Amino acid sequence: MDDGLPPQRFLEREWDVCIVLDACRYDRFEARYDDYLIGDLKRLRSPGSSTPEWAYRTFTGEHDVAYFSGNPFVNGLGIPLKELKWGASCEYDWTANDHIDAVIDVWKEGWNDDLGTVPPSALAEALERHRDTAESADRSVLHYMQPHAPYLDRETSGKLSTIKNGIQAQGAETDGGDPGVVDRIGEALRPRVEQFLEGHSLMQKAGMWVELDKRSIVTSGTRETALNHYDRNLEIVLDEVADLIPNLEGDVVVTADHGEAFGEDGVWEHHVETHIPSLVEVPWLEVEAVR
Repeated sequence: MDDGLPPQRFLEREWDVCIVLDACRYDRFEARYDDYLIGDLKRLRSPGSSTPEWAYRTFTGEHDVAYFSGNPFVNGLGIPLKELKWGASCEYDWTANDHIDAVIDVWKEGWNDDLGTVPPSALAEALERHRDTAESADRSVLHYMQPHAPYLDRETSGKLSTIKNGIQAQGAETDGGDPGVVDRIGEALRPRVEQFLEGHSLMQKAGMWVELDKRSIVTSGTRETALNHYDRNLEIVLDEVADLIPNLEGDVVVTADHGEAFGEDGVWEHHVETHIPSLVEVPWLEVEAVR
């Protein structure tokens, strides 16, 4: 993709703590960040349009990093992405353990069942619990799930719960569990269903409806409703990040693994190897202060 944007390559840049906002579009971040943070903002091109692709194309060597992961795809279970039975739909032979020295599975220890996600406060809590791990590493990454759905202003669980529970169950199986017949059938069909959905715009749009307020869809349409929820999620996580940054040491940057699509080029949400601007244009903010 030749769009003239500098590549993200965030491991090659100078920072001590990198805050990753999952599925954070550059344009929505640009419109809101300076209510919370002060710094030098750049627009960069992510190497991936989804978390599995971004992780696979970013962490290619061995890195002395403490990675606090709110996202189940970056986990310490040791299961290659291509073998995950829930949500990944890729052929990447990549595991976080092979490339990242310390992975803290905040997606497990900080999960909120009612919200169906990892609330942003869980990252600060995990950092406090694992402060020794962070201090012994060369650098730290805090990977927040927001502004990725489910949307916290709705206070309801969404599709991410299914992915998280499926990956966690698969991790338990590797320790000696045995899935039942129904699970094995579902595991065989799931990749085909996911590939079908990724290739059909209407199905993608319908998949987004799970996360949205149904009354607002009727009155305002899918795109406006989704953007309103998404922007609110972004504001919530930026507020939490602004509270945390004064307690961090060293140079702090805020970026994203990928963006989010709301109907651009017929795409909704985000999918592997879908390199359109709304999915690969991400912020890179070198933080100077908080508001």
